[in-house]
Amino acid sequence: MSAVPHATSLRRAPVQRRSAERLARILDACAELLDEVGYDDLSTRAVAQRAGVPIGSVYRFFGNKRQMADALAQRNLERFSERVGERLEDAGDRGWRHAMNAVIDEYLDMKRTAPGFSLVDFGNQIPVGTRRAEPNHRVAGRLTDLLSGYLGREAADEDLRRTFLVAVETADALVHLAFRTAPEGDEKVIAELREMLGAYLARVLD
Repeated sequence: MSAVPHATSLRRAPVQRRSAERLARILDACAELLDEVGYDDLSTRAVAQRAGVPIGSVYRFFGNKRQMADALAQRNLERFSERVGERLEDAGDRGWRHAMNAVIDEYLDMKRTAPGFSLVDFGNQIPVGTRRAEPNHRVAGRLTDLLSGYLGREAADEDLRRTFLVAVETADALVHLAFRTAPEGDEKVIAELREMLGAYLARVLD
């Protein structure tokens, strides 16, 4: 499934399938170029060229490259949520530790394989959004909505939302440490992350 970013990140949301496919090509090109040239040297003209669309098509959706990167970050979150949901559905009820590892495993897989993810992830790596904390709040909120039913909790549970926000902030810091230490992620740091999150979440979820 090709996730479409939330409409608030776009100047104009795609209505027709053809328009949605063009938007997907633009974001795919943006992701590829981020890996090749980095954010500073990214340009809307280069994205249009790579996507094979007129420059006006890019500006139809985005006013600048910052908005484009934020839309890519939101698409990453949509795809991440879908993949975690599918993994949990396939596994059945195996408890919160399995859910925690599914979330970590999917994040690591995207970090290693998704084009542009190492520079954008869910919006923390480049100056997107209105405040530095916004992306992690967005991820924590999505995980709360996604996992609350699986865990037998209410999605409106503020304690659960705060717990997931702390867990997301912790994971964000340690995963980036792992990938600064080794190109594919230092397994010892990742093991420490799993142990740390497991001990923290046990206090709330056991």
